[in-house]
Amino acid sequence: MKDMPDAAVLIFYSLSIRFFPEVGSELCPSMHLPFFIARRLALSGKQNFSRFILRIAIVAVALSVAVMIATTALISGFKSEISRKIFEFWEHIHISDTAYSLSFEPHPIEIGQAFYPALDTVRQVAYNAPETLLGVGTGREKTDYSRGGIRHIQAFAHKPGIIRTKTAMDGILLKGIGADFDWSNLKPYLLEGRPIGVADSAPTRDMIISRQTADRLQVAVGDKFVVHFVKENAQLRRLFQVCGIYKTGLEEYDRKFALCDIRVVQELLGWDEGQVAGFEVWLEDIRDLDLYNAYIYDEVLPPDLLCVSIRDKFPAIFEWLQLQDYNEVVILSLMLAVAIVNMITALLVLVLERTTLIGVLKALGETNGRIRQIFLYYAAVITLTGIFWGNLLGVGFCILQDKFHIIGLNEADYYLSYAPVQLTWFPWLLINLGTLAVTLFFLLLPSFVVSKISPVRAIRFE
Repeated sequence: MKDMPDAAVLIFYSLSIRFFPEVGSELCPSMHLPFFIARRLALSGKQNFSRFILRIAIVAVALSVAVMIATTALISGFKSEISRKIFEFWEHIHISDTAYSLSFEPHPIEIGQAFYPALDTVRQVAYNAPETLLGVGTGREKTDYSRGGIRHIQAFAHKPGIIRTKTAMDGILLKGIGADFDWSNLKPYLLEGRPIGVADSAPTRDMIISRQTADRLQVAVGDKFVVHFVKENAQLRRLFQVCGIYKTGLEEYDRKFALCDIRVVQELLGWDEGQVAGFEVWLEDIRDLDLYNAYIYDEVLPPDLLCVSIRDKFPAIFEWLQLQDYNEVVILSLMLAVAIVNMITALLVLVLERTTLIGVLKALGETNGRIRQIFLYYAAVITLTGIFWGNLLGVGFCILQDKFHIIGLNEADYYLSYAPVQLTWFPWLLINLGTLAVTLFFLLLPSFVVSKISPVRAIRFE
């Protein structure tokens, strides 16, 4: 049977299954005739023009899937790393005096607020949300709950100054931190040195500066320098020692901020230890940002205090991150369109090349629907082959990029020194199943060319 020509084998099975189903089922057990013919065509080793077209279709599908996998992983990793840096270093919600929020000058508020430090015990809040059914509003409201709670709250104070060394001078904004400071946010970015010992009884003159500031001033851990301040038209000078150097890659932070003991800033501002500039709040789930910002303002704060979310403070960064979603949709759509166009072309070539076979099958009594199934099965085999090679290319690239950082970035522009990747199973599965389903769906239309082929003309043409 294996030595018989393809046409003879197909005719033999077609006749046996149609007119002698018992014999056909024994010769080809559990075998659906359209699938059998499609497999026979796919395994045929004949070198012809259609083979070249099929190889192009497989390569197109493979490259499309690989690009989609790489794009999703790169954009997801990029957004994740940028968000992690922003949300770990900058507070999610900023609480301060209303005058400070308007003039950006520090105004003291009492640290002994009713919400401090108990606010970080809030684990979940309820809120009323519009009820929807299949994405359409019903006009009613329902009670919903936040995804997480409040993770941390800490006090801070700010004071601008000018650092002066023997060789350079640079402006800086000192951020005073206390014993409540969450060092877990800073430790991943602390390149050298140690944290500030703010728990000691006496104020410390330790300071943590950024790598950018250290390079400009040409100082290292252990070096000392003088910081000049202005207070009531008088100049003050304080000696500090570098105890640590950090680098986040976020120029807005690295260029401006240095960390020191909050008691030093309070002394420079003429405040007592019970006065601070405000509070910083971190959430467990950033998706609750707008919800908790409204909750804190409406339910927690007294009338003389105001809270501002990080989305309101840095809207450009959030718009930039949101733009990446549009880029991802555009790239995925283009790659999917490339795969679909190539598969439609390949299917039309297959149908036209097998005109005689279609005519013979029709003459033997096969219906248009069953003949269309043959070519759809064949197209599915081609698509699955392309998806397989596309996964090897795409996933392989992600592994290499994650391990060797092949694609580098300008950290000053992108906040990262390399392109991070984050490949999760759900987007990966959606790309594979979606490519197969959408491609086969668009192949239904060209498969109807089969019904236009007349068996008499097809056989006579041969």
